[in-house]
Amino acid sequence: MFLNHFSLNDHPFMEHPPTSWLMRDPRFDEALAGLQFFEQQGAIGLILGQTGIGKSSLLRLFIHELPQNRYQPLYLHLTPINANAFLRLMVASLGEKPKIGKDRMLLQILDRINQNEKNTLLIIDEAHLIDPKTLTDLRIMISSIGERIPLKILLCGQEDLRHILKRSSHADLLHRITLRLFLRPCTKEQTGQYIDNRISKAGGSAKIFEPEAKFLIHDYAAGVPRQINNIATACLLAATSQNIHKINDAMVNNTMAQFQLP
Repeated sequence: MFLNHFSLNDHPFMEHPPTSWLMRDPRFDEALAGLQFFEQQGAIGLILGQTGIGKSSLLRLFIHELPQNRYQPLYLHLTPINANAFLRLMVASLGEKPKIGKDRMLLQILDRINQNEKNTLLIIDEAHLIDPKTLTDLRIMISSIGERIPLKILLCGQEDLRHILKRSSHADLLHRITLRLFLRPCTKEQTGQYIDNRISKAGGSAKIFEPEAKFLIHDYAAGVPRQINNIATACLLAATSQNIHKINDAMVNNTMAQFQLP
């Protein structure tokens, strides 16, 4: 494999790297500033972005930086289930045995949240796949809270979620959203920094990818981090097979000639 060839300690472009590997670029700095406001003042937040853009990485950084003495994060991503199943999942994640009946489970969730000494932060990833009835349940939960708000809800998903929330049946939920973030692709400069950061974290040299190669990877990947990972990995494999220790623009073009983006 390319690890020995490039003297790397680990796979630099793995799908789920350690939190310490995640790069705080201007996109994330701006988003985290908004999330800090949400943590202090908001009730419902919304993060949108195309697949592979870095939404889950942003959530990991946000959870990592949350005041642990004030918040209990509840991360749920198994969204393609019916509304009742989602409530059962919530109850189980709160450490309770789900009761029978939606009304009982809603009351169970609210009672458990109100008993908690910390604020509950419900983070729903892949929210664009959520059952519309679940969104109604979330609106009921958030509107059932009194003056003190021990529950915050953060919805994170692809751009389809925007259109779902615009339906008239979700107007009340939409109007309660106090933070709306749209995560954009990396710029060319950010892509180069991203590649260098990942190589460095894996114990390698930033000189493995020449500047022109990094810019070309950006163009092929359209600045989407997951595609940057895929293309950079394919280049490392191709270079290893050819016993080449530096990746230039020609190597990227040759690799892409045999590499089909999904």
